[in-house]
Amino acid sequence: MTWSATEVGVLARAVSRAPSVHNSQPWTVEVRGDGADLFERFESRLPRHDPAGRDRMISCGAALTNLRLAVRALGWEAKVSLFPQADRPDLVARVDAAGRDQASETEVNLYAAIFRRRSYRLPFGLHPVSAPQARELVRADTIEGTGIRLVDPRHEAPVLAELLGYAGSVLRDDRAYQRELRAWSDQFREPLPAEPTLPWSGLIRSDSHLPDVITLTERLADECLLIVLTDDDSRRDHLLAGCALQEIWLTAVTHGLTGSVLTQPLQLREVRAGLIERLELPGHPQAILRVGYPVTATPAAEPLVATESRTIRER
Repeated sequence: MTWSATEVGVLARAVSRAPSVHNSQPWTVEVRGDGADLFERFESRLPRHDPAGRDRMISCGAALTNLRLAVRALGWEAKVSLFPQADRPDLVARVDAAGRDQASETEVNLYAAIFRRRSYRLPFGLHPVSAPQARELVRADTIEGTGIRLVDPRHEAPVLAELLGYAGSVLRDDRAYQRELRAWSDQFREPLPAEPTLPWSGLIRSDSHLPDVITLTERLADECLLIVLTDDDSRRDHLLAGCALQEIWLTAVTHGLTGSVLTQPLQLREVRAGLIERLELPGHPQAILRVGYPVTATPAAEPLVATESRTIRER
């Protein structure tokens, strides 16, 4: 087979809409006659924010989910191989179009949700996510080696508030982190809007107001929070976490929900250890996804810093 120009455009557009750390889009896709390869761009580094490249690999996992769904939407079976060449550490995944196969209704809906997904960093609307909806999001994780843990708002919000408040204060006072955050923000023509007092959004600036633990506990208790877990803590696990995270997020969008991801606090070893111990997590926490109904019908758009032409190429 040979991808048509239109099909290449479909793949490119889907991949370019994947969420990524600081919108850095740390991947490149090469299309082949029978599929596409996803490469990690090691030069896309955020040394203070992401010293081990965990968030970069999670971002690649989200891009992989979008790539797989695009192949399925084009009517092909998508056979995914992770890290297929030992001598190419930058080749994180290969997606082969392994024969004609019509996408399921669920896959079509998830593919369509790619283009409605936005990072929503504002407070959610007053209508809460129902318990059945939350359980459905947990069950939507189909990625082997990952799990989704729903935070109990009554009993676990105080623990989460304490750990996130601590992380917020550390990030706010970290001068190197703040320099890196400013450098990222400066690439946009218009200044980024001032964040509300939402320290779990991850964009902690030096002038961010951090609410006290009691106030933060009350806010967290009103939200639906999902922790993405993996069996281990390798690059492969980080990639799988990104795949699961995007799959759950897109499922939420199909239900009229919106969300945002929190990873920065999990870069602090003491915060990760605290979550594992105090919440008795059965794995390694890789990301926290907050979901809810937007206050307005359309969540605020997030900026994209890469174009389709940069993130995909033919060979």
